[in-house]
Amino acid sequence: MNIHHLELFYYVARHGGITEAVRNIPYGIQQPAVSSQIIQLEQFLGVKLFNRRPFDLSAAGKRLYEFITPFFSNLDRLADEIRGGEAQHIRIGASATVLRDHLPELLQSVRKKFPKLKLTLFDGHQPETMTWLEKQEIDLAVTLLETKMPAGTHAVPLLQLPLVLLVEKNHPLKSAAELWKQDQIEETLITLPPGEAIVKNFQAGLSRLGVDWFSGIKVSSLDLVETYAANGFGIGLSVAVPKAKLCPEVRALPLPDFPPVALGVVWRGKITPLGQAVLDELKLKAQRLAA
Repeated sequence: MNIHHLELFYYVARHGGITEAVRNIPYGIQQPAVSSQIIQLEQFLGVKLFNRRPFDLSAAGKRLYEFITPFFSNLDRLADEIRGGEAQHIRIGASATVLRDHLPELLQSVRKKFPKLKLTLFDGHQPETMTWLEKQEIDLAVTLLETKMPAGTHAVPLLQLPLVLLVEKNHPLKSAAELWKQDQIEETLITLPPGEAIVKNFQAGLSRLGVDWFSGIKVSSLDLVETYAANGFGIGLSVAVPKAKLCPEVRALPLPDFPPVALGVVWRGKITPLGQAVLDELKLKAQRLAA
């Protein structure tokens, strides 16, 4: 088999299609050229490797992708090791809050041990970060943990974060318990998308209370939950983060009987020395916050 054809197929399978592959291949190549060479590979093998629309790997495509992935996915790491010992590049996926408020300080400590530290940071929440990890587009995910993690992943919990409701500072509501006494909650609920652990745990808590209340406004970050609650668009669902300060326009109402969410670190396979250094600093940061 032509090794270049295999490389192109690796990017197509990894990124879910030829168009996305062209955007992520680390050198210039046009879409027709990729299509042509993938067709040559399929003709050589005498099988169809994937369906184009919608994209879906065939059984043969899955087998080939599983076989070539360890080689192509580790080339950059091997190159770094050959150039100068341990690889000093790490790709981290986390929420904007974690990337902005917590990582810079601890990465300064990591850089003392790895002076040539290179970073690639991805802003996203739990479903996105886990997808990136599955596709090997990141090395570590700092994210909310599910009760059952995907096969092949390793997870270390850092913090338990209690759920809270956010209301505009002048809102008449004094406690969440007042809501559960209502026959029907008329207030608009502002949340992250339904697949998020925060939303799942909140709905589980409501179910135990026999209360129906579903999201009326869905946003992509907890910062936006806070912003829209502060501006009177409804009641926001969020978490209480140790030492984090809310904006002056909102108040937090505790949800003590609702299951908290766990923030942790997730990775696949064997963690690298650099990854372990980041994990150790995250653990120290979490201990300081919890204290």
